[in-house]
Amino acid sequence: MSGSVAVSATKGMTAVAASPRSISGGTRAMSIAIYLHDLSGGGVERQSLIIAEEFRRHGVDVTLVVHQLRGQLLNQVPAGLRVIDLGSSRTLHDVPRLARFLRREEPDILVANVDLNNIAALLAKGLAFSRTKIVICQHNPFSAGYVGSENWVYKYVGPSYKILGPLIDRAVAVSSGVAEELVQLGSIPRNRVLIIHNPVVGPDFQERCDEDIRHPWFNQPNRPVFVTAGRMVAQKDHEVMLQALAIHRKTIDSRLILLGSGPLLSHLRSVAERLGLTDAVDFAGFHSNTLPYFRQSDAFLLSSRGEGFGNVLVEAMGCGTPVISTRCEHGPREILDHGRYGVLVEPRDPEAMAVAMNGVTTMRERFPAELLRQRANEFSYAACASRYMALFKSLAPNRAWVA
Repeated sequence: MSGSVAVSATKGMTAVAASPRSISGGTRAMSIAIYLHDLSGGGVERQSLIIAEEFRRHGVDVTLVVHQLRGQLLNQVPAGLRVIDLGSSRTLHDVPRLARFLRREEPDILVANVDLNNIAALLAKGLAFSRTKIVICQHNPFSAGYVGSENWVYKYVGPSYKILGPLIDRAVAVSSGVAEELVQLGSIPRNRVLIIHNPVVGPDFQERCDEDIRHPWFNQPNRPVFVTAGRMVAQKDHEVMLQALAIHRKTIDSRLILLGSGPLLSHLRSVAERLGLTDAVDFAGFHSNTLPYFRQSDAFLLSSRGEGFGNVLVEAMGCGTPVISTRCEHGPREILDHGRYGVLVEPRDPEAMAVAMNGVTTMRERFPAELLRQRANEFSYAACASRYMALFKSLAPNRAWVA
């Protein structure tokens, strides 16, 4: 899936666009533009690259439009995928540039991702008086309880959806909880809201899982290893995870590998030192393939205060690894089917997480690897792409694509 980034337009949208491709009989191929912030190493960015490639397999013309062309996934852009860099300094500045793109190229559908980018896409459509259908994808909850600790501007996501509602052709939610928020808080008609779970398990999943990586903590008897992966931001609440580890280690001499980076890295290192965990925690940094770490660990931990979905849980389960997750209102609870496929604990409760961690030595018996893999396979690339393609066909019935 990796390849060189072929940017088809320079910053500010100054280059001439390629003409749409035609299918036999002169029918124009369906054209999809996917708009997102950048190519940092998060779940939304990975999903966008995955579905872009899946759409191309269906004969769709795909263009990736980014606020800024940067991030850790630049080298994973599929070969030949057209990428346009808006080169804006702020998301608000994307609006006129995105409007020019819509007027000039008139893609059949623009798929926008995440809160402020969704709003920018809707404003751009209004400014351009474009016939392009807008599909917004909501990956995170936006209720008051969730955004309380986030940037204040996110509190206006729901009201913005209400105002811009007539411009929303469809809204995709990654879980049933997020879908309900779109209806209740965004006032989007229920018949315009669809649930499409994130694509997690692809054809190369097992190959990536089996990749050889070495870490001195693996395969040490009687010293369990936990692993987690994600950006080090307040939402993920790694501090609670470290507090839980400190409590748990009074009973079992376990260790923790943290994969990822983010603005709270220095703070979390200080927390680990203060809790006496310096020799028990490895801040291992960003890894493009985290699956081999998941496979070799005794259990995966997720301590988030809130999630829209939770790709990493599915990835860990796909590796046959048991998971302990906070009982987030939406994604994790849905993925784990209320505890059928993993252990759920309340958010912001290090004592509860520590108790769950104390059961690490028996978790593989409670949650057999094959059971977890079967559940993970329900969140495949093919299943996700099929649902999106059905949605696109309903919005652009006169465009060609490969069934």
